[in-house]
Amino acid sequence: MTEALRYAIRPADPAAHLFAVELTVARPDSAGQLFSLPAWIPGSYMIREFARNIVAIHAESGGRAVALEKLDKHTWRAARVPAGQALVLRYEVYAWDLSVRGAHLDQTHGFFNGTSVFLRVHGQDGASCVVDLQAPADPALRSWKVATSLPCASGKGAAKAHGFGLYRAADYDELIDHPVEMGCFTLATFEAGGVPHEMAITGRHDCDTARLAADLARVCAWQIDLFGAPAPMARYVFLTTVVGDGYGGLEHRASTALLASRADLPYPGMQGQSDGYRQFLGLCSHEYFHTWNVKRIKPAAFVPYDLAVENHTRLLWAFEGFTSYYDDLALVRSGVIGNDDYLTLLGKTVSNVLRGAGRLRQSVAESSFDAWTKYYRQDENAPNAIVSYYAKGALIALALDLRLRAESAGGRSLDDVMRLLWRRHGQTGVGVAEDGVFAAVGEIGGEALARWLRRVVEGTQDLPLARLLKPFGIEWTAAPAAAGPWLGVKLGNGKDEARLASVYDGGPARRAGLSAGDVLVAFDGLKVNAGGLDAQLARRRPGERVRVHAFRRDELMEFEVELSAAPADRITLKAAVRPPAAAARLRRGWLGR
Repeated sequence: MTEALRYAIRPADPAAHLFAVELTVARPDSAGQLFSLPAWIPGSYMIREFARNIVAIHAESGGRAVALEKLDKHTWRAARVPAGQALVLRYEVYAWDLSVRGAHLDQTHGFFNGTSVFLRVHGQDGASCVVDLQAPADPALRSWKVATSLPCASGKGAAKAHGFGLYRAADYDELIDHPVEMGCFTLATFEAGGVPHEMAITGRHDCDTARLAADLARVCAWQIDLFGAPAPMARYVFLTTVVGDGYGGLEHRASTALLASRADLPYPGMQGQSDGYRQFLGLCSHEYFHTWNVKRIKPAAFVPYDLAVENHTRLLWAFEGFTSYYDDLALVRSGVIGNDDYLTLLGKTVSNVLRGAGRLRQSVAESSFDAWTKYYRQDENAPNAIVSYYAKGALIALALDLRLRAESAGGRSLDDVMRLLWRRHGQTGVGVAEDGVFAAVGEIGGEALARWLRRVVEGTQDLPLARLLKPFGIEWTAAPAAAGPWLGVKLGNGKDEARLASVYDGGPARRAGLSAGDVLVAFDGLKVNAGGLDAQLARRRPGERVRVHAFRRDELMEFEVELSAAPADRITLKAAVRPPAAAARLRRGWLGR
């Protein structure tokens, strides 16, 4: 029987951002034990080379040093040790990645994903793991506590709730799927579907935690009801780091790591909902839905994960796209936001997809497969070359849901497809084959609908959303996003410098020869900056020709641009006030009220 692997991790030097990790292997491989650190983290499809952050590593056994040989960018082999002796690895990890993907440590808090700090012991992936989370030595940091969904161990040294001490994992896969936050966070608790939930907020904030907990309780309860109780986790933790400007999330089996702007959190006495708060609720809803869709209902390509190399699948449109559809839908169906707010959010998603010419070149199936090299490595030409499997995937889910509901007079919906996938794959652990979603849709809605879904997933045509929304009493309006003609560019984030971040295919700037990286300095002889470009355009008409001066690198260049009419890519959705009875029934079934 394989003995438990024992890990110990402590914030050794917060000022230098160093975690110290110790790994004890009771029964190492007699031929020489292999160790490696993952190259990527599930949910974020890009090779990140976490091993580059190991700044020192050595091994010993029986009090004597053991030679370590580095075999490749993330793999080491320890020399043989005498039979019956344990092998101990000690190493330091540099943690200065303030994101949801890596590890971060300073005098204010510590955070890590297991993929950044816990070496895998080859040949013992199924061994149970004991983790000793150790408190910082600095007396000034003794008030730190722990937030994690990692279960507490039992017996001597076991951690108590939110305390340092011993935790446990059934195997390596579970070990790296429970991120850890340590520090002086704010803790809010609530229950949903009989499951205790926690929200740990790190960073300065004035959050109305009671309101946040009440809203999240409704969203989480709705999602649990969608798939059916009991929920697949015994408890759930939202680990939220708030900063001045930030946004992101990463799902785990019983928790999520979130990055948010502090201004997006609700504050005491806040009337109504800000756009930022709705966005934060949508982020929480998105990551929570992943508890079912991608953490348990998985592509076959992820069963099991191979964390040393890319794991390609053409199904991210279903796992991220469907989740992106349900994140805001859960807000309206649970009553946290109103119908009008939901339609506003949906209109923004439609508009964002229509503004990217890449949707006409790349299918969501191709976008899914190429996530590793394109979606997660976007450059200045991304809007012209790629489509988001998140955003267009959400619109495909919308179209599929609307068709299922309309063609069955409200008798079937995408909810039925998700529950079928849950029973067949989520509850069994059997991965979804590359054609598995089409098969599930065929069972629920018929083979003709499954064939249609395959065409839109593998094709680049726009979805007939206006037509599909009409039977639900939803009015569709398309208008230009801004007054005046269109230049066909996206500016960078600078407030003053008018630097072109992207130049859109088919637009006036592209036809004139302007390129991403060019800095506009004059518009018909008048100085122009980022803040004044729209004002300059508003005074022009489509068809006018203007002289544009721009710097490309250090060379001043002149271009003649013929302005075009702005595209009607701002979509507004509005619920008809007095729809026909059949439309009203369909709409109530879709939006919940």
